[in-house]
Amino acid sequence: MAELPVCPESVRRRQEVRELCAGSIRALTGQGELHFRGTELHRGHRRVPMPAPHLHPSFGRADVASFRGAGDGMALRLLHTDPALHRSLYPEDTPSRLIFETLEQFRVESLAAGAWDGVRANLAHRFSRWSQEFVASGLTETVHGMLLFTVIQMCRARITAEPIPETTQDLIESTRFGLASVLGDQLPQLRRTRHSQSDFAVHALAVADVIGRRLEQAADADESDDTRRDDRAATFSLLFDFEPDENDTFATAASGHSRALGDGGDGYRVFTRAYDETRQITSLVRPELLRDFRRRLDVGIEDNRLNVRKLGRQLKTLLSEPDCDGWEGGRDEGYIDGRRLAQLVTSPTERRLFRAERTEPRNDATVTFLIDCSGSMKKFSEPVAVLVDVFARALELADARCEILGFTTTAWNGGRARRDWLRSGRPDDPGRLNEVRQLVFKDAETTWRRARPAIAGLLKDDLFKEGVDGEAVDWACSRMRDRGPGRRLLFVISDGSPLDGATALANDEFYLDHHLQVVVERHEDERAVEVYGLGVGLDLSPYYDRCRTLDLTHGTNSDVIADVLSMIAH
Repeated sequence: MAELPVCPESVRRRQEVRELCAGSIRALTGQGELHFRGTELHRGHRRVPMPAPHLHPSFGRADVASFRGAGDGMALRLLHTDPALHRSLYPEDTPSRLIFETLEQFRVESLAAGAWDGVRANLAHRFSRWSQEFVASGLTETVHGMLLFTVIQMCRARITAEPIPETTQDLIESTRFGLASVLGDQLPQLRRTRHSQSDFAVHALAVADVIGRRLEQAADADESDDTRRDDRAATFSLLFDFEPDENDTFATAASGHSRALGDGGDGYRVFTRAYDETRQITSLVRPELLRDFRRRLDVGIEDNRLNVRKLGRQLKTLLSEPDCDGWEGGRDEGYIDGRRLAQLVTSPTERRLFRAERTEPRNDATVTFLIDCSGSMKKFSEPVAVLVDVFARALELADARCEILGFTTTAWNGGRARRDWLRSGRPDDPGRLNEVRQLVFKDAETTWRRARPAIAGLLKDDLFKEGVDGEAVDWACSRMRDRGPGRRLLFVISDGSPLDGATALANDEFYLDHHLQVVVERHEDERAVEVYGLGVGLDLSPYYDRCRTLDLTHGTNSDVIADVLSMIAH
């Protein structure tokens, strides 16, 4: 996998903010499938576009209240905009569409219910911060930037009936005066028609058309101006392309669409499986070396001072479900116990004539840790080994089954599979082109005590080569389905996007990446296995709906354990 920089603690905070915003959007809309993948809102597996520029705060500049305001704005957009009607109305040219999208967003924000004082305050705060960022970027020093800023301020004030701040009025006064005669007839209608999307669109399109043409003229004037531009403008999201700003990404896994795989993702191929293998780690590492690794791992566990018994109790509470274990008689309430009816005659005052089901907590869960053993994970092998070893022991105390698996390749750069492809004349789009190696560190039937040396095999550096994630997820899920009923949880521990050099060169860059997305989506839809992504210093949300970023730079501490537990709890 491609090596990416480890994220600081702020990455986890950013994920928490996004989860809070997603929860708020779900609560306001009643749409339970909404969630964030990276910086984009999704419904299930489909992206939900939110083109209005002020709905995309940057983590580097915005406060939490700004994200709440953006989330509330997204919720109102989902509640009050008909997507099909909107698509049929918006203009094609980019400047006009930007104005139209922004006006539609102001319309839905003006419809916030009267009881939603907090929502209205969040919206006003977010727009105020966006306006400050716009001015600070230096874009108001250009003709088209000032024109756009003025129109947005004028239209929002009209639609929402909220005044423009005095400092902003002073800044836009001259441009505003020049637009008054052009927009004078349309602005009042925006407020009057805000309860009807189609009626509002008539006037919004008129404004967008006029301002769109003026923006194009202003941009030409700016290009002919030789004066020095403020470089800060390049860092501000104006959304002339309707995608997230590249400056707002923060170590999120790179993902994309594969041409070779096809639109449906069902074109995945493997050139040859002749060299694939599934190996017990004990067959690859000498016993003496495993013992040395185990001593090193035990020191790491002791240094982190993790309470395994407490973790076991927490896991038992989270994973156990009540199971009927017969009946308990002599109760004051419940079902009438036929065996005690005779007591009504002999003891009319007797009230303990009932029985109730006796339940005991039962744990049928299977938890699998699937570890990416690609080259960039080598430096995290010890904290990852500590993490899975502690959980394996705690899960055993909680009466749950646990497997620890890994995936890598036997060779770099395709190995024998690529050589076979070369000998066959290099056919186009050969599919996966390497020797997959699947590793078993601990299976579900092996106790933690017996598996202790094998788990330490994670510390052997030359196991780590390249990774084919999608096939590994399929393999781990198929093993879990064979375990019978009960809750099944798969945790994929990785630090990057799938990458196998030979496969990428012979197909395209995102071949394995796209396949992983397809595989995870399929298992998430089937719901037979709960699939979670644990990103080592990396946000894996482009692949996994449920994911956490782990900061292992300081080892596997209690915060890391708490992150994994919180995923199980949800």
